[in-house]
Amino acid sequence: MSSPGAPDGNDFARRAEENQARLTADLKPDYDFVVCGAGASGSVVARRLAENPEVQVLLLEAGGSDDAESVLDPALWPTNLGGERDWGFVAEPNAHLNGRALSMAMGKGLGGGSSVNVMVWARGHRCDWDAFAAEAGDAGWGYESVLDIYRRIENWRGAPDPAYRGSGGPVWVQPAHDPSPVALAMLDAARELGIPTFDNPNGRMMEGPGGAALSDMLVRDGRRVSLFRAYVHPWLDRPNLTVLTDALVRRVTFDGCRAEGVEFVHAGAVRTIGARAEVVLSMGAIHTPKVLMLSGIGDRDELGALGIPSVQHLPGVGQNLQDHVSFGCTWEYADPIAPRNTGSEATLYWTSRPGLSAPDLLFCQVEFPVPSERTAARGVPAHGWTMFAGLAQPASRGRLRLRTADIATPLAIEANFLSDPADVTTTAACVELCRALGNARSFRPYARAEAMPGPLSGAAMADYIRDAAVTYWHQSCTAKMGRDAMSVVDAALRVYGIDGLRIADGSIMPRVTTGNTQAPCAVIGERAAELLRRAHGL
Repeated sequence: MSSPGAPDGNDFARRAEENQARLTADLKPDYDFVVCGAGASGSVVARRLAENPEVQVLLLEAGGSDDAESVLDPALWPTNLGGERDWGFVAEPNAHLNGRALSMAMGKGLGGGSSVNVMVWARGHRCDWDAFAAEAGDAGWGYESVLDIYRRIENWRGAPDPAYRGSGGPVWVQPAHDPSPVALAMLDAARELGIPTFDNPNGRMMEGPGGAALSDMLVRDGRRVSLFRAYVHPWLDRPNLTVLTDALVRRVTFDGCRAEGVEFVHAGAVRTIGARAEVVLSMGAIHTPKVLMLSGIGDRDELGALGIPSVQHLPGVGQNLQDHVSFGCTWEYADPIAPRNTGSEATLYWTSRPGLSAPDLLFCQVEFPVPSERTAARGVPAHGWTMFAGLAQPASRGRLRLRTADIATPLAIEANFLSDPADVTTTAACVELCRALGNARSFRPYARAEAMPGPLSGAAMADYIRDAAVTYWHQSCTAKMGRDAMSVVDAALRVYGIDGLRIADGSIMPRVTTGNTQAPCAVIGERAAELLRRAHGL
């Protein structure tokens, strides 16, 4: 289980493996904290709590080990999609997408999404965090506070920028190394269109209308550094942190309105383990609300119809589903260029219309073709690159519904992409900006032809957009933080009406952040750990 930067190399790996074998072979009946989900947020929470040697932490993960080349080799990330490290969610057929039922991949295993994603480190925009603070009524969620967290947790390896970037933290962040010529061409094309470029995308660029930059990524010495690897892996030899894989959480157990533990399936048996202090749900925007509902927390009428006794009526559980919907526009290479690093090295955020103070469009250039299952039929070049662009602040909202009271039954995921007419208008502007960038003078040495969509208009372009739409894999917002009737957690991430239960993952976002969600989920984990330590005097 060695990783870049792991203490003592092979000796540490041996100690960690032996320690975890001992701890998991003799599970305790209860722990101080039970953290459910070893993804981007849960890994942070578990590590920060376990930094106190007096605190016993159990980290449960439904998937398996991350010790695989498909995880650790940055170039192999696409091979995880549809495999054992992907939950394989599929949304309901969507009339707004010509009846398509979209695949909605989500990471399963140590590291969660941070072990299968594109390794992009995108902090979100100033306005995102200030909106969080306004919804929560707590300045601790505001941009200035969050900027302090980012500086504290980063080990930034680019040009020093102490006003915005940190050094010495657990999260290794670096610019794309030796980027592809097409990544540099994207920055040149942006300048041609009057879009400013920046040294990196996680400073001044995300305080205004946006711009273009080479991506920041979690890659060190050519290897992925997931948030599990950054936070939990160095702690695996400690006696107070137990990491149990292949443990599927079924529900939270209660004593009245207090969470007292969790019920989970491991090695074919159902087990219950108690939490002396608190239970933390960090299973992501699909599984966290599912477990809440199976535990009796949700809309009481919907739960009652499935025979689930209501513990707390919170109708917002499973509502407010958001994601970044994307539309791939593809060009054929003039001469093939192999993808470098993660295969996605340049990013751009911009506005769809004048007058916006923050970006509503998100672009990640991908150095290979990325068609949908429908647009693939239009003909995909053997060698090409894609503007993987989409809506940074979608207006459409979806929801999740239980079909049965059985954890094994998949949820009904009503994504509702493009259900709001405002998104259709923004999408048209997004695709036109894609085409303007890809057909700019800067790309001419690298493009033989625009493969798709080409110069479509009217109904033909609208049809292409509905056929091309795919998820950015940024599912979020289904157990939102706030103070209205549809909120699920308060500013301290406590589930309303329940003692001893908090949520720390992307489901608590009131709105999806502008950009990839991995870095914001790290902040959510840091905030949760800080709040827990303060509440329990740790």
